[in-house]
Amino acid sequence: MSTILQQENWTWVPGHANWSGEAVSGEVTLTLAALMKPAANHSQAETGEEMSTMLLLQGVWNWVLGHADWLHSPFFPVLFSLGTYLFFCLPYVVLDLLSPHVEIICCYKLQQKHHVSWRVMWTCLAHSLYNHLVFIFPLTVIHWYWRQVSMPTEAPHVLKVAEDLVTCLLMFDFQYFLWHMLHHKVPWLYRTFHKLHHKYTATFALSTEYSGMWETLSLGFFAAINPQLLGCHPLTELMFFVLNIWLSVEDHCGYNFPWATHNLVPFGLFGGAPHHDLHHLKFKSNYAPYFTHWDKLFGTLHKD
Repeated sequence: MSTILQQENWTWVPGHANWSGEAVSGEVTLTLAALMKPAANHSQAETGEEMSTMLLLQGVWNWVLGHADWLHSPFFPVLFSLGTYLFFCLPYVVLDLLSPHVEIICCYKLQQKHHVSWRVMWTCLAHSLYNHLVFIFPLTVIHWYWRQVSMPTEAPHVLKVAEDLVTCLLMFDFQYFLWHMLHHKVPWLYRTFHKLHHKYTATFALSTEYSGMWETLSLGFFAAINPQLLGCHPLTELMFFVLNIWLSVEDHCGYNFPWATHNLVPFGLFGGAPHHDLHHLKFKSNYAPYFTHWDKLFGTLHKD
């Protein structure tokens, strides 16, 4: 445990004292001395901002390692997926319930004459719970049984995390674009597998996962396989799942807020909620879930 590892230009010491001076076994922590001086084999010090981010990532990963029993549980994937999804849906559910009565909320709705009822919400929620219990849970148990997850002691570098997250998103965007366009262009595929998701022509958060078995498993497969193909760190993998669920919910939220992702990403590169709401309204355009470049290249981009 006395081996000193080098991470960028700072000294990382596994199994030594943590901030409080207590011994930490099996985890990588930063000693106070490591924060005070850079390692000798690097000539330039990293910026304070980058170093703070690295410390934050390592702290988060140390916390995750402290709950490794949860990560290795066969129940974790389905509970993590469902819990994250419902957590992101909840604010929009509240807004949907208030929008008929609060004008300032209604003015941000993409389809202002459409309001979601309790009955419709419960129908979508029940369907999502059914999909997680009947389809997703058995597959995640099989996946848990066959795949041994490696849990490194070091957190990934912040630049590597950013690179892998963007790459995973671009890969998922391309895969879903092809899948989505194919299931609209081939009538049998649309009727059999995708029509259910288009039951509601006005999007709302809980309609995000209102889909059949084949669509649910297809998108779940795309999301799960990309981090593995890239060899992502487990922390990056978790972050991608959270980001992907958030963007999917935001795509279906039915609101156009100034702080929404599509309003923050410049040059119209990201379609967001208006892009996908038009797809549910028009059916034969805007097939990409997030970015707009594939619809531009294939001539399927529609702007209202």
